[in-house]
Amino acid sequence: MDSSDADGLNVSRHRLSKVPEITALFWVIKVLTTGMGETTSDFLAHSLNPLVAVALGGTFLLVAMVLQLRADRYRPWLYWFAIVMVSVFGTMVADVLHVGFGVPYLISTPFFAAVLAVIFVAWDKVEGTLSIHSIHTARREYFYWATVMATFALGTAAGDLTAVTFHLGYLASGILFLIVIAIPAISYRLGWMNAILAFWFAYVVTRPLGASFADWLAVPAARGGLDLGTGPVSLALTAIIVVLVAYVAKTHNDVEPIGRSGH
Repeated sequence: MDSSDADGLNVSRHRLSKVPEITALFWVIKVLTTGMGETTSDFLAHSLNPLVAVALGGTFLLVAMVLQLRADRYRPWLYWFAIVMVSVFGTMVADVLHVGFGVPYLISTPFFAAVLAVIFVAWDKVEGTLSIHSIHTARREYFYWATVMATFALGTAAGDLTAVTFHLGYLASGILFLIVIAIPAISYRLGWMNAILAFWFAYVVTRPLGASFADWLAVPAARGGLDLGTGPVSLALTAIIVVLVAYVAKTHNDVEPIGRSGH
């Protein structure tokens, strides 16, 4: 293969990339979506019939997934819309297990951890890599979004486990996960953890991190919060997310460099 063929292959891979480059802004938006998903799910569940809320969340998630999977490459608005809907619906799934079926967080947290582990094992066995820089085929994208959904459900259960079951409260839980998310960052820099493990470790932790602080802002003082309300907090977080996604959509600073690809 000559250099022109190689360049053409790299450009093709670049165009087909279905996920953003991992930057500091990626993590900021990701944490904001987790908080927004938590408070929006709670708002819908208390404003509508729970079954209607779940059906609505599932419908919008389906629409978001169809749009994302049909896209020819990473498109910021479609990708982050999908992430938001996974956040909302993932919260609903975890809450339905606890509220609807009475499953304790001590059970649902390891259950979702096991589900995530099974997805990782299957993904690695079939594709030979868990790198997010390898999301260039439909099958890998299916694995990616199944993983994302599992991380949101796991993160929701883990956050409620510390805040409710362990009685830490939402603020203390948020601080706890703020400390925990430093572990993969520091370990990766020191060479104790590879990039793939560090990424997915941090990705899981962003869910309880963002949700804990969002709950702290929204819930009544009797539950240890600032009582700003789930509706106002959801709207505020949505507005910030829209501004940041508009910024990356305009600047393209979250698009993978040409030539970056996974195995």
